[in-house]
Amino acid sequence: MSGRETAGVCHVAWWCSGGVIVIILRRFAILALGLLPLLAHSAFSQTQTEVKAHRVGLLSAGGPFTDTSEVVVGLTAGFSKRGYVIGRSLRFERRAAEAHVDRLPRLVDDLKSEAELIITNAYAAARVVKDRSNVPVVAITGADPVATGLIDSLARPGGNITGIGEVAAELSAKRLEVLKDTFPGLRKIAMLWNADDLGMTGRYKNAEAAARTLGFEIQPLGVREPEDFAAAFAAMVRDRPDAILMVTDALTGLNRKRVFEFAAEHKLPAIYEYDFLVRDGGLMSYGPDMSEVYDRAADLADRILRGARPANLPFEQPTRFRLIINKKTLETLGLTIPAAILMRADEVVE
Repeated sequence: MSGRETAGVCHVAWWCSGGVIVIILRRFAILALGLLPLLAHSAFSQTQTEVKAHRVGLLSAGGPFTDTSEVVVGLTAGFSKRGYVIGRSLRFERRAAEAHVDRLPRLVDDLKSEAELIITNAYAAARVVKDRSNVPVVAITGADPVATGLIDSLARPGGNITGIGEVAAELSAKRLEVLKDTFPGLRKIAMLWNADDLGMTGRYKNAEAAARTLGFEIQPLGVREPEDFAAAFAAMVRDRPDAILMVTDALTGLNRKRVFEFAAEHKLPAIYEYDFLVRDGGLMSYGPDMSEVYDRAADLADRILRGARPANLPFEQPTRFRLIINKKTLETLGLTIPAAILMRADEVVE
């Protein structure tokens, strides 16, 4: 074969092999493009699997936690501020006793197998978790945690509980001072509280001591179940007080509308402990800024999820407090209050 023929054969061979390579490359490219969605989905699924969602229990002694509940909204904001994505990197397991304290043990037993940490919104719930579980607890409570035996001390709680709670004695005195400044002629105050709750009984005693110091006569009205409210109202009809102070827990909170209606019917001023009660129709409240409370609770929970022990995290107390007045309820009651009180209010609900 001549050199020219050889060159021609080589050229043809090169062209043929080059064509084969081009075809192979094209087919590979098409195959790769087809696999891209599958590869992307696989990578996304793997990422999803790798994100470990922390499970935090929310235990209510009262009504159920909904997405719009103040506590859920507040805790969601607090956790989000610390980098958690609710529903992905952190999930809430919600349980509620509906003011039936006897249901709490079963709910705690259920949660302790589901959650790494439990946040409670009442003394009674925190007490049951402490007694039945070693699961870390962040307690949001108005009860004195030391006096009730929930913790050893504010600085070093011990055990599996830390949290944030009120300075009950000082707050009780402040609420009564606000009531006295608003309605100077008051003499007798009816105090409504859950007498079956150790924490709320302590709150009542703090309020009673503060009231006597301020020169008020006390009408004690302890309730233990929803049926007891009728008897409490009847007692106030027989022996009319000048005002009402309601100590808030699951029982009184779930029956708050009945208290609002009684106060409206009998034109009685009433002071409550938390602002949500005023937004629901109560006259006025003085208490902790709950946005701060929920933020601090989320911070304590975050530290525990990162490895801290509740026993070593000081039990915190609120630093911000708010006076809220419902102007519409004031008008419904036919009452007037000093302009200075309205000026002092942090919020006036129209």
